[in-house]
Amino acid sequence: MKLRTLALVGAFLASSAVWAADAAVDNLISSRCATCHGAEGHATSPIFPSLAGQNRQYLIKQLQDFRSKKRVSETMAPQVADLSDETIAALADFYAAKKPRTHRVSDADLIPVGRYIFTKGNSWSGVPACASCHGENAAGTATLPRLAGQNARYLMSQLKDFNLRTRNNDNEAMHLVASRLTELETKAVADYLSQLP
Repeated sequence: MKLRTLALVGAFLASSAVWAADAAVDNLISSRCATCHGAEGHATSPIFPSLAGQNRQYLIKQLQDFRSKKRVSETMAPQVADLSDETIAALADFYAAKKPRTHRVSDADLIPVGRYIFTKGNSWSGVPACASCHGENAAGTATLPRLAGQNARYLMSQLKDFNLRTRNNDNEAMHLVASRLTELETKAVADYLSQLP
């Protein structure tokens, strides 16, 4: 009987700890993250990334890189400075479990161009197919971001940052890719990706 009571008390304490951790993450999301990334991971502005459905390991890496300042952002650095690895993992779990959204595009004629660049690249300028790393559905991998359903303006800003080498915490291949994309191709790929489910 004592062992059963101890087991029940242990289970209660464990569930209380999980509830407290969940409440702390919920509070963090509502007080910090939701301002830019939305309560469910859908960005409040096209200049911010949507985090809903993003790959867990990728989110963890980016948050840790912001915290260590390996990825430079005056906005994100103070938001993550006090976060533990456990809290970062909990945030990544939260956003990875959310359903991503798609976006409407202003110029549907660009979609076939974006699809072509994404799936085949541009052999004339040396741009490889984006799908070769990010997957045929742009869902990414554990270490590469999901691009499907991301805000087009945000994607364009990141490609610009890769081209200028102001973003350098990720795969260096992106510096080469971004430097070889024309403005039209950049816009077309970003629009194509933003409307993917």
